[in-house]
Amino acid sequence: MKKYLLQPVAVLAAAAALAAGSAQAAPTLVDHVQGYTFSQDKLTSFTGLVFDQGKVLGVGDAAVLAKQYPDARRVDGQGKTLLPGLIDAHGHVFRIGFRTSEVAVTGTQSLQEAQARVKAYAEANPVRQWIMGQGWNQVIWKLGRFPTAAELDVAIADRPATLRRVDGHATWANTKALQLAGITRETPDPVGGRIERDANGNPSGVLVDKAQALLVKVMPPYSDAERRIALDSALRHFGSLGLTGVGDAGVTANEVKIYREFADQKKLTTRVYAMIGDVADDFKVLSASGPLKGYADDRFNLRSVKLYADGALGSRGAALLEPYSDDHSNKGLLFMDDATVQAKMKTALKAGYQVNVHAIGDAANRQILNAFEAAYKDGGGIEQRNRIEHAQVVAISDIPRFKTLGLIASMQPTHATSDMNMAEDRVGKERIKGAYAWRTILKQGTVIAGGSDFPVESANPFFGLHAAVTRTDHEGKPIEGWHPEEAMTLPQAFRAFTLDAAYAQHQEKAIGSLEPGKWADFIVVDQDPFKIAPADLWKTKVLETWLAGEKVYSQKAGD
Repeated sequence: MKKYLLQPVAVLAAAAALAAGSAQAAPTLVDHVQGYTFSQDKLTSFTGLVFDQGKVLGVGDAAVLAKQYPDARRVDGQGKTLLPGLIDAHGHVFRIGFRTSEVAVTGTQSLQEAQARVKAYAEANPVRQWIMGQGWNQVIWKLGRFPTAAELDVAIADRPATLRRVDGHATWANTKALQLAGITRETPDPVGGRIERDANGNPSGVLVDKAQALLVKVMPPYSDAERRIALDSALRHFGSLGLTGVGDAGVTANEVKIYREFADQKKLTTRVYAMIGDVADDFKVLSASGPLKGYADDRFNLRSVKLYADGALGSRGAALLEPYSDDHSNKGLLFMDDATVQAKMKTALKAGYQVNVHAIGDAANRQILNAFEAAYKDGGGIEQRNRIEHAQVVAISDIPRFKTLGLIASMQPTHATSDMNMAEDRVGKERIKGAYAWRTILKQGTVIAGGSDFPVESANPFFGLHAAVTRTDHEGKPIEGWHPEEAMTLPQAFRAFTLDAAYAQHQEKAIGSLEPGKWADFIVVDQDPFKIAPADLWKTKVLETWLAGEKVYSQKAGD
């Protein structure tokens, strides 16, 4: 069991004297807790927290706080552990919400198991005109190839069916869906996409990256009613996991409308930092009045843009400088040429938006590093705290450029433990040295914003903390961790999912730690992460979640 050096926090109460003598409503004191937070850049412990009107007044020794706030309403923490609300810097909110109404093949261990799930879902939902779902992974199935349309036809043939791969970068379609989309052997691969084909050149049933758009254009769009249901479902899920903030990586104008509606109605129980998808039509509409900052008491922010440079490693769409080690004819897919990338960046930066770019392969990361460098020379924008999302495989010589260009590495620890079954096969023993290189990136002073990329991975932030510290799966394998030299310490991981995630969203003065003047976003959990074996971090359960001093989730008996 690791021991962590913690500094007990002196009572921090910037407005203590004023608050004690004012006529404001009585604050709330949460006492008898084992609390942890970053304070003045150090990890500290405390036994009491005082807040009023949604914001922290004081943190420190509970007995001292009780004397300073004698009229405070007392909440007994019962000796439980209290932490700042956790923040997932990168996910897909509506996608995780839609998951509840679609067929899920996540975690299936074989093609046959996935087929059975799809068949059962289709039979149970006879009125659904188009069967949709997500979560398949041919690597886990040990197919050695992508699944085919004919294999999906076995489960459902009378209606179109499309299932997104677990990483969202490939879609498995049945024959009916391919026919409705008009995809034939004559259909060319789009730029940044690939239609998988059989030996005769016919579409085999999987569309990679931008080729998925061929299907999307004929699929039925979601209604606003469906979006509201999805967002409500996602918010309830986040509360149960202790997430008080999430970054939504790529939103549409329709989704922003729903977000603002929820925020206005005080239904947005998790803070959302939204990234506009690309700089096309939606951006022109949404950016007309400039970035939206701190909307509805910091519940919603719209001040960044999400771009895509390449695909994903699992579907071999991640763009590499040299061919894949397990597919020598393939270097992956760059979505844009250099001039297009730079033009998009300049458009967003000039309008005052942070630019966050998905880049997984070393070629994609280099392209984006080059593009930021060029953009800064032409028009500035480094102050926007721009980010590279994922930054999974980076050439060793390119890693220092994150620091020199002032970029944030928005990384997802569970990607490493999910990808370790194939990552080294894809890139080989040399390139893997620059992959999932958290410690190397932190050592040079680059900020890592922690996330999960839900629903690609579980949104549970304790899974992320566990993966960051141990680099093992939940069974503790591999025993020493997968490339343990790049593991984070627990304080580093904790910071990545709190204060540094907030920094990556320009919100470190409002959230991310429990300090006077910040929002009282906190969670109560069933075990002390700083006193247990790191192998048990993922087992942590959230008992309560509070946002702005209001309880938005409480564990029910039996949960």
